Amino acid sequence: MKEEEVKRCQIQEWYQKFRSVSIKTQNHELPESFIEYLLDDTGPFLLPESITGEDALPQRIHNPEEEDDFQVPEDSEDESEQPSPPPCFPELELVVKQSIETLGGAIFPKLNWSSPKDTAWISTTGNLKCTSFSEIVLLFKSSETLTHDLCHAFDSCDDKTSSRPSTFYVALRKWYPSFHPEMEFRCFVSHRILVGISQRDVTSFYPVLLEKKEDLEISIQAFFMENVQEIFESENYTFDVYVTKSGRIKIIDFNPWGAFTLPLLFNWEELETGLVESGDSVQFRIIDTRCGVRPGLKTAVPYDYLDTSPGSGWDQFLRNADEELRMQSKSPEDDA
Repeated sequence: MKEEEVKRCQIQEWYQKFRSVSIKTQNHELPESFIEYLLDDTGPFLLPESITGEDALPQRIHNPEEEDDFQVPEDSEDESEQPSPPPCFPELELVVKQSIETLGGAIFPKLNWSSPKDTAWISTTGNLKCTSFSEIVLLFKSSETLTHDLCHAFDSCDDKTSSRPSTFYVALRKWYPSFHPEMEFRCFVSHRILVGISQRDVTSFYPVLLEKKEDLEISIQAFFMENVQEIFESENYTFDVYVTKSGRIKIIDFNPWGAFTLPLLFNWEELETGLVESGDSVQFRIIDTRCGVRPGLKTAVPYDYLDTSPGSGWDQFLRNADEELRMQSKSPEDDA
């Protein structure tokens, strides 16, 4: 895998080309000071001071007696006891606020590649729906998933020159309350040929997919040939789509082939060998019985982080770590 292939999957790179067949999104470049804030874990957990008075947790109960325990006397001579002032990003907050209003008042956020799915539980809604800058920051600051974007974006690249992109963006994507998880699918493209389609949510059994499977396969394949195949530059990649109630198909995301991308109901070995070699038709996989549900995935730990099968991002990461350890432990006499 090459860096350019991973970079193409950044939402700010592909969105304009596929805007007409994707969901409404507004991208904003993030200042480096905000990235440093997300990565800083040396001090207390502080949300930025809002210039509009917004609160990420408006329903929380304030207890003045408990807050008094953290007050530092004004005449204290120990500067180390003085609490650090909360950060503030006024320009970013204003542009985000304007975009949220433009997109209907509610969005779900993501960075260049990833969304903070592991911190949905911390929000007041229990999902990624955000109506303010403060709510977005709460999800971002608490997320371990975003560490991939911030620190390990190119770890699986053969030509890796850096660990992160030079610029980060926040993507604000219109929130659709009628979203049905059973109608989201991951598509696998090898050598510009659609070889596999998988149910995206593998934590549940959806009987409706048994009825619609054949029609969905035909629709998604036709959509790929008409809207994606000759436009997306990479030869090997994956993309996620959502099929609306009316049958329209929307692109949700693009991901690199292999590496940290989850193969879902496939595995990377069969995707790279058997399915490609057969090449006669697309394999469309769904969970067709309750026994096929993948257990233990409804946790705060992203399943992408649990996938250590051959060809996965963690498999390659661990191989690289072993090689680095071997090189470091190599004695000078070995080179003599």
